[in-house]
Amino acid sequence: MSESIEMRCQDLVEVITDYLEGALSPPERLRFEEHLAVCEDCRNYVEQMRATIRLAGALKTESIPDGVREQLLTAFRDWKRGRPT
Repeated sequence: MSESIEMRCQDLVEVITDYLEGALSPPERLRFEEHLAVCEDCRNYVEQMRATIRLAGALKTESIPDGVREQLLTAFRDWKRGRPT
């Protein structure tokens, strides 16, 4: 292992979006990938996130019925405000 400080699973979860968007600094990217090399659970998590992004990108707004769309938007707004759904 290199001289970088080892990344924990929680650290990986906190920066996965930056990793997938290519926004991590080179040292952080190295720490991330070193962790993936030794942690099967995190490798699975990253693959699940990639699959979710691929599938979500395939959704069309019109494929979600209006009533369901409004329920989801309300639930997300409530979640963001810290209210139970």
